[in-house]
Amino acid sequence: MGFILDSSVLIAAERRGLTVRQMIAGSRAQLGDVEVGLSVVSLIELAHGVARADSMTRKANREGFLRDLITALPIHPVSVSLALRTGHLNGDLQSKGIHLA
Repeated sequence: MGFILDSSVLIAAERRGLTVRQMIAGSRAQLGDVEVGLSVVSLIELAHGVARADSMTRKANREGFLRDLITALPIHPVSVSLALRTGHLNGDLQSKGIHLA
């Protein structure tokens, strides 16, 4: 079993100026040596952020970050079972005071 990174984690990393490699390393440091991937929903949200960038520089940075994510991590479609499992895992972790974002 692995983890699907939430777009809030990805957006925070991009805003802090982290590279995709650094963001993945940080996630694995917290999660352990597990598979880390992306949901197509996160891609939609990140592409939305690219389109809404308030400058050409920010847009280029966001596009580069998104492109690097797509090549670095597996992309998973969203199924009902995946959506339910993700919600339960996130809720369980947060109820224990563990916030991944």
